[in-house]
Amino acid sequence: MEGNVVTYGLVALATLVYVLRWLKPSRSSLPDIPAVTPTAPILSFYGVFKYFTHSREMIQEGYDKYKGRAFKIPEVFRWMVIVTGPKLIEELRKAPDDTLSFEEATRESLQVDYTLGPAIHHNGYHIGIVRSNLTRNLAALFPDVRDEIVAAFTEAIPLSDDWISVPALETVMQIVCRTSNRIFVGLPKCRDLDYRKLNIQFTVDVVKGAMILNLLPTFVRPLAARIFTNVPSSIDRGMKHLEPIIRQRYQAMEEYGSDYPDKPNDMLSWFMDEAKGEEREVRALVLRILTVNFAAIHTSSMSFTHALYRLAANPEYILPMREEVESIVKAEGWTKAAMGKMRKVDSFLKESQRYHGLGAISITRRALRDFTFSDGTFIPKGEFVSAAAMPTHYDEEYYENPEVFNPWRFAEMRSEDGEGTKHQMVSTSSEYIPFGHGKHACPGRFFAANELKAMLAHVVTTYDVKLENEGVVPEPLWVASALVPNPTAKVMFRKRQD
Repeated sequence: MEGNVVTYGLVALATLVYVLRWLKPSRSSLPDIPAVTPTAPILSFYGVFKYFTHSREMIQEGYDKYKGRAFKIPEVFRWMVIVTGPKLIEELRKAPDDTLSFEEATRESLQVDYTLGPAIHHNGYHIGIVRSNLTRNLAALFPDVRDEIVAAFTEAIPLSDDWISVPALETVMQIVCRTSNRIFVGLPKCRDLDYRKLNIQFTVDVVKGAMILNLLPTFVRPLAARIFTNVPSSIDRGMKHLEPIIRQRYQAMEEYGSDYPDKPNDMLSWFMDEAKGEEREVRALVLRILTVNFAAIHTSSMSFTHALYRLAANPEYILPMREEVESIVKAEGWTKAAMGKMRKVDSFLKESQRYHGLGAISITRRALRDFTFSDGTFIPKGEFVSAAAMPTHYDEEYYENPEVFNPWRFAEMRSEDGEGTKHQMVSTSSEYIPFGHGKHACPGRFFAANELKAMLAHVVTTYDVKLENEGVVPEPLWVASALVPNPTAKVMFRKRQD
C-alpha cells in the first residue's frame, strides 16, 4: 500500500509538472548550449521530472561531458545553465550585478516577495549588518556563544553514562536556534520555547513555500502564496515575543540617547540603529529578525547535521580533535582566538561541506541583460546560470581521492608553506564554493563557522557519539538540487568515557 501511495504521488507530481510546463513554456530553449536531457517538448518533461529525483547524477553527467564549458538542465519553466571549470566560475562570480544578478536569482529561487516579503528584497540593509557589525563583534560575543552552546546541549542531551538517542536534525536545529538568538535578541528570549518554535517553523515554511511556488506559473503565485506562506501570521506571533523588548529599547533611546547605559550588543540593537523610515516600525524589525533566523538556522543546521552523522559513523575521529581542543583551550581559554587555532576542527567541518555540502549547484545568478562568457556561451536576458558545485568538489584535478572523506585534508593543506589561511573553512575559491564565491559569498559565514566550530569542539570534549546502525552514515535526501541530511535519523550520545 505504501509503495502504491508513493507511486501515485510521483505520477501526480509528474502530471502537474507537465501541465504547468505547457501552461507557461520556457522563454528560450538556448539551442547553442548542450543539454543533459532531450530538448524536445515532451521529452524535456521527462528531464524535469528526473531533475527532482536525480539532480546530482544529471549535473555530474553534464560536468563529465562538458567540463570547462557550459551545459543546461531543465527546470519546470526554464532551463538552468550550469558552468564548469575555474575559468568560467571566475567569470560568473566577477560579472557585474547589473548584468548577472545574485539578488534577482535569490528573489526567484526563494520567492522572496511571498516567503519573506517584498521589503526584504527591496531593502537588504540587514546583509550589511551581518557582514560588518556581526563579523566585527565575533570576539566580543564569543563568551555568550559558548555559554549558550553549553546550556543548549546540556538541556537537549543531558550528560549520562548511558547512551541517549536523539533525533539529530531536530536537535541540532534547536541548538543552532538558541545559540544564534543569543546573539540576535539576547537572554532570556533566546531560551523561550515558543519563540524558538516560531523561528524554526518559519525557516521550514520559507523553504517549503518557495518549493511549491516555484512549481506554479507566475500569474498563480499571488493567490497560492496566501495558502502556502504565512508571513503575516508569523510576524503577528513574533510581535508577541519581541514588541515589548523593542518598545522598551526605543524608550531607553528616547530618554538616554542612542548609546544608553547597558545597551544590548546584539542584532536587534544593530537593526534598530540602522533602520530608516518604515523599517523602524516594530513589525518590520520583527520580520528582519525572522529573516536572519531563516538564514542562520537553515544552513547551519544542515551543515552541522551532515558533520555530526559523519563523526558518529567514525568515532575514531573524535580523539584527535579532542586532544587538539583541550590543548588549545588550556592555553587560550574558550575564545574566538582559540577557535582560530583549531585546525583539525576547522578541517573536519570544511571537509564535510566539500563532501556533502548543501546542494549540487552554487553561485546562481539571473541575467538582467544579455551576457557572453569568454568561450562564447551566450546567456540571454532573463535566464539563470549557476556553477557546478558538487562535481567541482569531487574532481580529482582539485582534490586527491575526492570520493574519500578525509577529515584532516584541509589541515594538511594548511601546513604547507604559505597555505595557512587559504584552506580555512571560511575561505572560498573557484574550486571550493559551498559558501559561494566572490563579493556575494555568504556574508554570515564567519559567524556560522565560528558557531559550528564551537559546537563541534564542545561535542568532542563532552560526549562520545555513535550511530544506532554503527558505521553507516544515514542516507541524505536530494530535493531537486538541494541536499538535506537525513531528517529522521538518530545519533547516540553519552558522557565521554576517558
